[in-house]
Amino acid sequence: MSLRLLSVDPSDRGSQRCRLGPRLMSALGLSLGSPLLVSVPGGSCLCTAWPRPDLAEGFLQLDLKCSSPGLISHPPAHLTLDPTQLTPVPCPKLKSVKVTVVVQSVEFKKHTASRQVHELVKDMLKGVCLHEKHLIDLENFDTEIRYVVVESVSVDSGSSGIITSKTGVEISGIRTVRHYRSQLQDQDSVPLGGLEEVSASLREMLQVPLLYPGTLSSLGVLCPRGVLLVGPPGVGKTQLVRRVVGEVGASLVVVRGPEVVGSRPGESEEKLRAVFERARSAAEEGPCVLFLDELDSLCPRRTGSSAPEDRLVAQLLTLMDGINQSDRFLVVGATNRPDSLDPALRRPGRFDREVIIGAPTLQQRKAILSVLLERMPVCQSVDIAELAQRTTGYVGADLSALCREAAMHAIREKSKGSGEQLVAGKHFQEALKSVRPSCLRSSLGRTELSLVTWEQIGGLDDVKLKLRQSIEWPMRYPEAFVRLGLSQPRGVLLYGPPGCAKTTLVKAAANSSHCAFLSVSGADLYSPFVGDSEKALAQLFSQARACVPCLLFLDEIDSLIGARSNSHGANSVQTRLLSVLLNEMDGVGLKTLERRGTEKILQAEGEEEAHTQEQVDFQEVCNNDVMVVAATNRPDCLDSALLRPGRLDHIIYVPPPDQQARLCILKACTESMPLGADVCLEELASKTELYSGADLENLCKEAALLALQEENMEASSIKHTYFLRSLGKMSPSLTAQQIHAYQTCPR
Repeated sequence: MSLRLLSVDPSDRGSQRCRLGPRLMSALGLSLGSPLLVSVPGGSCLCTAWPRPDLAEGFLQLDLKCSSPGLISHPPAHLTLDPTQLTPVPCPKLKSVKVTVVVQSVEFKKHTASRQVHELVKDMLKGVCLHEKHLIDLENFDTEIRYVVVESVSVDSGSSGIITSKTGVEISGIRTVRHYRSQLQDQDSVPLGGLEEVSASLREMLQVPLLYPGTLSSLGVLCPRGVLLVGPPGVGKTQLVRRVVGEVGASLVVVRGPEVVGSRPGESEEKLRAVFERARSAAEEGPCVLFLDELDSLCPRRTGSSAPEDRLVAQLLTLMDGINQSDRFLVVGATNRPDSLDPALRRPGRFDREVIIGAPTLQQRKAILSVLLERMPVCQSVDIAELAQRTTGYVGADLSALCREAAMHAIREKSKGSGEQLVAGKHFQEALKSVRPSCLRSSLGRTELSLVTWEQIGGLDDVKLKLRQSIEWPMRYPEAFVRLGLSQPRGVLLYGPPGCAKTTLVKAAANSSHCAFLSVSGADLYSPFVGDSEKALAQLFSQARACVPCLLFLDEIDSLIGARSNSHGANSVQTRLLSVLLNEMDGVGLKTLERRGTEKILQAEGEEEAHTQEQVDFQEVCNNDVMVVAATNRPDCLDSALLRPGRLDHIIYVPPPDQQARLCILKACTESMPLGADVCLEELASKTELYSGADLENLCKEAALLALQEENMEASSIKHTYFLRSLGKMSPSLTAQQIHAYQTCPR
């Protein structure tokens, strides 16, 4: 039998009664007025059992006088309950109870004697059944006391009891309704993954000044006044503040930068003063945090002119300097553009501490995905560790969008009538194609890679092995690299004649390693404005470091950088770009804003953990930098400072294909072509001396076009004679002198 939940009868409001059918009362062993705990979505309610006036079965009416705090703001409605959700509970007489009183106004809290509040509370609670951590609704009494929160009860067994005239009532604190409801909203925030360390640091900064201001005063130091959160968009700055403020037990006043800015002269300053006054009045009711989101739009760097923004910055500085020690509130700002802020804000006494939240590391992405997938019906085959490795550069918002897109794919598949609605690995693979990391959406070198595998590249086995050692091995076997004290190479240079698959090799390496890939050319960097090219290259490295492990491909690097010589002046663009590149590849360290989690140092032996966890940790240590892959067919034009170990560690010569390699290339190029029975690829390989890979691919295309031309578009296969005729019309793009020059190159 199911029970339909109806609204409470007006005559029962404030009576703590639960109306149900007499047959159900006898089935549960309840007598008139027996305590009953009713479990509903979002909490539970403690009430006393009473029969319905019409004696109807199948209906239930609840008075929420004693219920979970969450049910006050979201009362249950239009529900169908099971009788198993109704549990009889014993309610013995209580010896003592500890409560928190919630009053309507701050004036009542200030001007009413604590003894008078104690007498009122004890009188209103007499005869009420209580449950630990529940909230007692006292709005039916005509007083300023609205709620009483039960902190603890003196019961040896169970957590319920009844208040009598002999029960001792201890009031642990008095709060206002606004402060208490603000706390309830902050406690309902979404759980965060991967931000435990930052959360603990921020909690420590807020707890001491807000909850223990006397401790700092006894040491003769001033309480900090502000904390600045810095990080890229989507890492969870706003969510973090809401969660930590709720854990600390403070109320939150949120103001976004554009909300304060007004059109009339002086209006913005007036609104800002009103915001601080609101925070100050909220602080009178309890600890308070004033959160200024998008602070860079509110307080940009001041210029020489008397712009309205300058007056707004000056007003904020004055207000922050005017915060007294008696004001129990802190200012927390958040921005993703800290360099745009006015420097006067970023000094002790205003924003005393800066908390930097970088892009999530591999371990943090795994924690974020674990939190997100807890609420989703996910197949057991979904590997969270592998998914975390595939999502380099993704911030929390990107990962949330990825899970949402995967769920949408599962819903579309379910709508076609294909089995149970579970989110599987294939749905995440489809979602990865459409959801890209937000830090790369406006990136300079963002490139959509076509699928190229090692098998599609004929020959060059030695070159493939060297590339795999440099790029794939640190990704696949990080524990072996850590065990031998190896680190990922900083850079790889591929040089060789044109058309020998240098760029294609890099594409295959990027596809096989599943890491972020950025590619840049001279046209992307060069600008007519002085300093723009160097700034663009530095920004490119900054974006690449935000999504490590990352491959940064510099194609035709000789035209991009070149060498420092007499032909290029000391202030030429190429010389300045080279200087930036050298500094970015092995500079003194990362910029503060590019910090990514805590630094880890692992040894191959130590505490035993799960193999997957070890793999993730080793991956995070071994592959924590940008790898530069460059390609050129003019190695003699490169600067010697770029070619030393520590910058371009591995210099790999990509030779023209020999006969065996040419045969492999021809097989790869003709794999999807219908060849005639008389076609002999071995003969073609022997006749194509000095042909590059690009020449051989062009040969196959020309033979196919010739077959269509000769057979009036009716050709079903390509005969050997078409290959020979195409070969007669072509000439190799390489010469023996060229190859000899590359082979004798001192690089």
